[in-house]
Amino acid sequence: MATRLATCNLCEAMCGLRLDLDGDRITGVRGDADDPLSAGHLCPKALALQDIREDPDRLRRPVLRTPDGWREIPWPDAFDLVAAKLARTRAEHGADAVAVYLGNPVVHSMGALTHAPPFARLLGTRNRFSAASLDQLPHQYVARHLYGSQWLLPVPDIDRTAYFLAFGANPAVSNGSVMSAPGIVRRIRDLRARGGRMVLFDPRRTESARLADEHHFVRPGTDAALILAMVGRIIAEGAARPAPYVDGLDRLTRALAVFTPERAAAVTGVPAEVIVRVADEFAAAGAAAAYGRVGVSTQRFGTLCQWGIQLLNLVTGNLDRPGGTLMSRPAVDPVRNRMIDPGHEDRWRSRVRGLPEFGGELPAAALAEEIRTPGEGQVRALLTIAGNPVRSAPAGHELSRALGELDFMVSLDFYVNETTRHADVILPPTDLLERDHYDLVFNLVAVRDRARYTPAVLPRTPDARHDWEILRELARRYSRLVRAGSFSDRLVLRLTPERIVDLGLRAGPYRLSVAKLRRHPHGLDLGPLRPSLPGRLRTHGRRVDAAPPVLLAGLERARDELLTAPRAAELLLIGRRHLRDDNSWLHNSARLVKGRPRHHLLMHPDDLRARGLTDGGPVRVRSRSGEVTVEVSASEDVMPGVVSLPHGYGHDRPGVLLSVASTLGGASANDLTDPARLDELSGTAALNGVPVTVEPLR
Repeated sequence: MATRLATCNLCEAMCGLRLDLDGDRITGVRGDADDPLSAGHLCPKALALQDIREDPDRLRRPVLRTPDGWREIPWPDAFDLVAAKLARTRAEHGADAVAVYLGNPVVHSMGALTHAPPFARLLGTRNRFSAASLDQLPHQYVARHLYGSQWLLPVPDIDRTAYFLAFGANPAVSNGSVMSAPGIVRRIRDLRARGGRMVLFDPRRTESARLADEHHFVRPGTDAALILAMVGRIIAEGAARPAPYVDGLDRLTRALAVFTPERAAAVTGVPAEVIVRVADEFAAAGAAAAYGRVGVSTQRFGTLCQWGIQLLNLVTGNLDRPGGTLMSRPAVDPVRNRMIDPGHEDRWRSRVRGLPEFGGELPAAALAEEIRTPGEGQVRALLTIAGNPVRSAPAGHELSRALGELDFMVSLDFYVNETTRHADVILPPTDLLERDHYDLVFNLVAVRDRARYTPAVLPRTPDARHDWEILRELARRYSRLVRAGSFSDRLVLRLTPERIVDLGLRAGPYRLSVAKLRRHPHGLDLGPLRPSLPGRLRTHGRRVDAAPPVLLAGLERARDELLTAPRAAELLLIGRRHLRDDNSWLHNSARLVKGRPRHHLLMHPDDLRARGLTDGGPVRVRSRSGEVTVEVSASEDVMPGVVSLPHGYGHDRPGVLLSVASTLGGASANDLTDPARLDELSGTAALNGVPVTVEPLR
């Protein structure tokens, strides 16, 4: 028996773990009390790490799809086949005929994050997609226009704030998200114990709402009107106290004049007196932090919501204030060292709909049409890395059909899932405990600065390959066939992730190294977040324009729709997240799926009665883009006029897939979402606020 330290890299919280081992078998999982960020916290998902290790459905060698099913093939044969197919597609149809999709787990893997982007650039395609446009892209879009880099993301100083104002966020389940805060439930309780307040606006009474001092229902898709009315109220009352480096308040004041509390109340369902009171309380709190997450990001006006949230912090002087929102100072600082693109937009557009790129990527909602629409530049081959867009992208059923029409598809994944089932070749990487780990992204948004390097806990299985080794070998063989890619990308692909991280640590603000972090296996505490502006800004003159022209123009185009109340009879669909889920996976972990069903459609009892529906009975849910059948449950936790389906459910039946046991049943919410409904500014899919009808299943 032995105990090894590890980092849970299933979500953004980066919790430190202690693993009890019997040989190579995990017998116990505990939180690491000596980790300076997580301090012993862990959630149920961490227990599933041992299930991934032992899962008989997990792939361990490359497989080739044949008419008779999946067949294992040797690694050299798989590499040769994939490189040849990608090179041939490029030679015959051009570089844009090959598309790349990167899933969320890429940013949870040190090697995938260091090697997947340069490999995607090596392919030379403009058809690059990722889960960012299904999740957090409005954060990045606003950060680029306000602070000069898409990666300068202010973090709520939750441990010192006096007033935590949240919109469309459920941190008690997500552990923060773009606010990496393990043990957030304890942190919120500590906030209230020291006399602070938490106020939450959400169309569902979530786990976080039960922790808050106040929760208010808000009609899905109208949050921008609510938030901007609060900003306008603070300015109109003379309570604005922006920092000296903030410009544009006059232009902002004129633009927000129409967003009165009364007009916002008529649209949002939030009483005007509540809007006024909360705005006044926030402005007077002294140290306050506004925050919003998936609920406000993945809707028609997600970018305007995130802009409004930043404005709440800016105009009250809470940006760069302890207890307000601050920018982290990570040990590997890709912004400071210019290791990553600060962000650009509209350098090219998608072929079919003319959607602009942002940060080198097109909206994921455009992938299916780029495959199915004939003509020059049509996508004919696809590489997916750690992603399941059939479950996470709008109209997933349509995307599934499109994937079946590709000439060639290859996936880096250790499961067959609803997306990778269409691949011709699947290349499985090592699992999360068989590889070294350092968080290159989430330290940028952590609520406390910390650096932790975790060597692999368990030995890799025989003949296994790390994700970066797979990408490096594919790049080597592809480059024999196609002369492409920049010298810097080819150089990065030849380096190991450890070497890249070590270089970043040595060039970072603390002058650390991998060797030093190995001597501190629990991680180094680098202290609380500290003020760093205007020096950390990457804008011209290191100033913040609170009213960038592109955001003002977007607001002007959206104004009438934002201030028009939706039809009263319309049901609006929202998603939801569970603590024991990890987006579209971990549903084959028996310890996580046990208990009460979590896949039901939630509906307010009044809406249930009005439609003659039976609690627990099957219903058909229809939208403009599709329909699903699922059981419905009555719940006063959802706002009247709102229904909720969880993300990532609706798995295929056993025998079709090697993974995702279907004991949960349910339906995929993204068979109802519409690829045509996007946030105009960032291209993020509008996964919340989808108009639907619900009827009994006869």
